[in-house]
Amino acid sequence: MTDTPDLKLGLIGDNIGRSRTPLLHRLGGRQNGMVVRYDRLIPKDMGADFDTVFAQCAACGYRGINVTYPYKERAAAKVTVDDPLVRAIGAVNTVLFEADGPKGQNTDYTGFMAAYRGARGDAAPGVCCLIGTGGVGRALAFALVALKAQEIRLVDRDMAKAETLAAELGALGQGVRVVAMGDPEQAAKGAEGLLNGTPVGMVGHDGTPLPKAAMAGAGWAFDAVYTPVDTQFLTDAAAAGATILSGYELFFYQGVHAWAHFAGLPLDEPALRTALLTQTEEVA
Repeated sequence: MTDTPDLKLGLIGDNIGRSRTPLLHRLGGRQNGMVVRYDRLIPKDMGADFDTVFAQCAACGYRGINVTYPYKERAAAKVTVDDPLVRAIGAVNTVLFEADGPKGQNTDYTGFMAAYRGARGDAAPGVCCLIGTGGVGRALAFALVALKAQEIRLVDRDMAKAETLAAELGALGQGVRVVAMGDPEQAAKGAEGLLNGTPVGMVGHDGTPLPKAAMAGAGWAFDAVYTPVDTQFLTDAAAAGATILSGYELFFYQGVHAWAHFAGLPLDEPALRTALLTQTEEVA
């Protein structure tokens, strides 16, 4: 890779050693005849906190960064968000460093919408149990409203967070019933859709946020985790008869949408999918 890339990007997050996002953007660059540098920026490994790493990115020539767990809500407080919907979500996963300051976007929201429609078309989500109301959980919840879910049951160990999000979604006036619940098994009863918006199941965070027995009768399930792709949550949901929507689809579409913000250039999406499955990290 040359010392002076055409586009300098990065990802701030914890536990991102196996993230495929750097490769996605390098491949996007190659499709467009560009050299893309994409750095993994892990605050604890850098001996710094999130605020310091973010400031370094703004000062060191990064065109933009992606932000992942657990920093999306903190990032939202550091940027200007022009889109009122993204402001309402209160979490940012894509930042552009502009001359007049950092701008925030949320491609988790748009990425989940694309992934859902790709798998289920125009089918409504129905009654949904969403576990986790942090950064990605908030994006999923707003997307479920836009997809015209009948009811959203929000589950979080921090009930105050779930209740706050429930109130915010209710204030949208979209006619979706939203409730905050403390017990995921109770929230899953009779639900059509089951969604994991927590890091549980990720490499380094083994397990599942919902017992297999609680998944009976669900029609579809989504896991925001994609490392590994076949999480216990999705494996159990498939065994219970649910249609599976992998976190890999969210990863792919949020990345494609982030690329549009970073570079403003087209992508051959089928070719990108193929390359992601066959290429290693060494892409110049």
